[in-house]
Amino acid sequence: MAAVLFDFSGTLFRVESTESWLRAVLKETGVPLPEPRLAEAARALDAAGALPGGAEPVEVPEELAAAWAVRDESAELHRAAYTALSRRVPLPDPALHDALYERHMTPAAWTPYPDAAKVLRTLGERGIGVGVVSNIGWDPRPVFREHGLDTYVDAYVLSYEHGVQKPDPRLFTVACEALGADPRQTLMVGDNRAADGGAAALGCGVHFVDHLPVDRRPDALLPVLDLVG
Repeated sequence: MAAVLFDFSGTLFRVESTESWLRAVLKETGVPLPEPRLAEAARALDAAGALPGGAEPVEVPEELAAAWAVRDESAELHRAAYTALSRRVPLPDPALHDALYERHMTPAAWTPYPDAAKVLRTLGERGIGVGVVSNIGWDPRPVFREHGLDTYVDAYVLSYEHGVQKPDPRLFTVACEALGADPRQTLMVGDNRAADGGAAALGCGVHFVDHLPVDRRPDALLPVLDLVG
């Protein structure tokens, strides 16, 4: 293999839990919320799918379906879709919905999987190009920098910067071109079979990992090192 492409959320990094997300914002803003109500609101936000990178919505409201389908094509669409889901959950201050969205874009909200650094570093040592291909509405580069993984990434191809989202093969084409890699000598690693599987249309190999909490997935990325030879 000449290159490996990785998804961001659920593959290299995992976002904090919905309860942690809400607690952090309540602390930052100084808005009080009694413990029973906090736990209830966190469960409701989780069911709504309001945390990007977290659980999928149990149900996308009909009036949001069109926006939800293209949410990763621009920063504006991404923010609008997720804050609309968040606002379905009553919170003590309406400003909390925007604060929650801002929180999820901070490095503090994300934790790399335990084996991510080893895998990325080893690929670099072997001279294999590394790209991040993500359906996302914001720039995750600061997250990689804060956690010390940016030095291992050669290219970032982000849906909102190109107006195209996976599984559209065009996004994977951009990534391969950025790395100077033949798609047939490229492996895509992701947690979403529908989105990340789109790389197969170009002839890329595809390897899937499960979108699990960090403490429940210590070594799922290690097989990538065997797959690239």
